[in-house]
Amino acid sequence: MTSPRTATDSRTAAESRTTPADERLRRWRLVLGGDGAADGTGRALSGTDAAMDRTLEALYGPYGPGPGAGGGRPGGPREVGLGGSAPRVARWLGDIRTYFPASVVQVMQRDAVDRLGLSSLLLEPEMLEAVEADVHLVGTLLSLHKAMPETTKETARTVVRKVVEDLERRLAGRTRATLTGALDRSARIRRPRHRDIDWDRTIRANLKNYLPEYRTVVPERLVGYGRAARAVKKDVILCIDQSGSMAASVVYASVFGAVLASMRALDTRLVVFDTSVVDLTDQLTDPVDVLFGTQLGGGTDINRALAYCQSRITRPAETVVVLISDLYEGGIREGMLKRVAAMKASGVQFVTLLALSDEGAPAYDREHAAALAALGAPAFACTPDLFPEVMAAALEKRPLPVPGTAA
Repeated sequence: MTSPRTATDSRTAAESRTTPADERLRRWRLVLGGDGAADGTGRALSGTDAAMDRTLEALYGPYGPGPGAGGGRPGGPREVGLGGSAPRVARWLGDIRTYFPASVVQVMQRDAVDRLGLSSLLLEPEMLEAVEADVHLVGTLLSLHKAMPETTKETARTVVRKVVEDLERRLAGRTRATLTGALDRSARIRRPRHRDIDWDRTIRANLKNYLPEYRTVVPERLVGYGRAARAVKKDVILCIDQSGSMAASVVYASVFGAVLASMRALDTRLVVFDTSVVDLTDQLTDPVDVLFGTQLGGGTDINRALAYCQSRITRPAETVVVLISDLYEGGIREGMLKRVAAMKASGVQFVTLLALSDEGAPAYDREHAAALAALGAPAFACTPDLFPEVMAAALEKRPLPVPGTAA
């Protein structure tokens, strides 16, 4: 039996003997698909190319997805589609990982869920063990976890934990370093004790007082750090819209929430909402627990969520509220805007993120975004890599690094 690597090597060797024109036809044949051996290109497929074509045909076949997971036009041929069998889907997932890179695999998995109705199959342990886990798969699992049988829940949790741990490794170090620097800068004082003097900044601030004859700087103004390095300096409230469209943002926000909660200089609260409000702060030690405490889907009542957050603010001038939402308000619009205005007037730093994901700005309510911008709270999409800088700016009360106005 030929292994995938041997088959790939054989195909590579065969391709090395083809002309550029042949290779273009081969690629077009794989793109076009179809029922015929050549599909009008004059190029037949065999070996690994034929196997790749079958995996693509199962998902993107000409009959399109049909009801359930089977695909196919009612009354039409049934060979197209993945079928309603979890083992068959698992084999297909193994095939696409053999033939395509991870980035393409993830796209095909999402397309399979959307086009072929595979959500029900995500409830099967053997299928979960076969998938290439990413943020979008985690979102799908979270939307289904209430319906999962007990035999599947532990497998789903393992998949979610793997993705969360990968995100923490990528994001935690830079987030802590960036925010620690911001907190240190915000704690600098002008009359420090000797042991707390920041000598580098003190010298730079007093260079104009350099005395050449004594070869020294006279420090008229001392710059230093506060002594309360271990005390809570800032309060952070993450207020997260858990409607279905915000799935990736919920995943990233939960990871960042756990990172922020691990910093002693911050008192972090995490609140999720749809038409109701749930405070998950007591679960912040484990972002996986936070994620399984969410319930993706449902309506949206931003006003109610902000009312809850507002009731938890005790030090407005030292508080940062981060609202993560596409702003499609199902509650009281005027109430939402009044609460934002009141929080800002009291000294709260208010940040509105339309998304916290790699995909950029989603569909969002432009009227609400414009109204928030008019209140001095611009709404914008934020990538995970930019989030530490946004938080640092908010903690230091300086302009946010907005990548572009959303309104």
